[in-house]
Amino acid sequence: MVRSAVPSLMARRSDATSHPPTPRIAITMGDPLGIGPEIVVKSLADPGLRASARFVVYGIEACLRRTAERAGIELDWLSVGRHEDARVPDAGIVGLVDSPEVAPTASGLASPAPTARGGEASLLFLEGAISAAKLPPDHPLHTGAIVTAPISKTSWTLAGETRYPGHTELLAERFGARRVAMMFVGPSLRVVLVTIHVPLRDVAGLVTVDKVHDAIELGREGCARLGIPSARIAVCGLNPHAGEGGILGSEDEQVIRPAVQAARARGVDAGGPYPADTVFLAAAKGEFDLVVAMYHDQGLIPVKLLDRDRAVNFTVGLSPTGMGGAIRTSPAHGTAFDIAGKNLARADSMRAAIELAVRIAKTEARTE
Repeated sequence: MVRSAVPSLMARRSDATSHPPTPRIAITMGDPLGIGPEIVVKSLADPGLRASARFVVYGIEACLRRTAERAGIELDWLSVGRHEDARVPDAGIVGLVDSPEVAPTASGLASPAPTARGGEASLLFLEGAISAAKLPPDHPLHTGAIVTAPISKTSWTLAGETRYPGHTELLAERFGARRVAMMFVGPSLRVVLVTIHVPLRDVAGLVTVDKVHDAIELGREGCARLGIPSARIAVCGLNPHAGEGGILGSEDEQVIRPAVQAARARGVDAGGPYPADTVFLAAAKGEFDLVVAMYHDQGLIPVKLLDRDRAVNFTVGLSPTGMGGAIRTSPAHGTAFDIAGKNLARADSMRAAIELAVRIAKTEARTE
């Protein structure tokens, strides 16, 4: 059920003088033709999760309603306008910023696939959530964290957005962050990436001492925000056997080791380069708190093998001043067009992303 905005919100608003503030979280629906609508609806169907924060979803009401009906879910949604007297609803009631103007077709959902309309829609949702996060903290529509459902990079390209390969790069620009990294958090592993969405043939040239050092520092920051202030960090080599002393490549000794040494000189508990074919098992056994991987698949294959249904992508570094700052999480999977619209998607990773955003927001609110 979707209700119209706003007067009843005043009666339900928490008394800030007697209760600690409840986090306000923005959730973007992602590509409307992917599984984003389904995993958002299924996650927020849990009343316990809804009660943990004040949520506003940026999406298309008709799409979410159809998805909920297909899944047999009834949610109590409250339409939130963009006008000045609107506000984020209280915990337990999900707010919705509807954007019907970007529905994929006039009559309903098109076939699940990358489309320009899907790209336009997911970009609009994300920009709306970013705008809310950048509002002053006392603004009634301010949100302290963003959870993003999956987008299609192909859809963004079809929509004309070619500057940003994905969420991470766009968020970095919008928040004015000098350096950011993708950090994956799961029950078994925590992994941060040095390079992100680049062709494998370009990786060696992009792995520099500064970039590796930045990833180590950002990983340490991310661990601290997760409650691990003195993280034990393992840094992967780039080449097989971490270069085998230079026999299998020079980058490990000439680039990665100096970055590790520089981090250690700054007090970071970092070691490496370690062979990538063994270090993830050591981390999964508890020997390390974080692994720094040189490229996307080096880090994501073990994460998705061990933690696929509970892994979360946490963007670290969005604050240009270092510790703290903007919070953004997302599920560690894509749009899954092949199962979209069939009520087959599992929402575990999306739910984990929401739970992590709420946990970080609550922790950082207590330390302000």
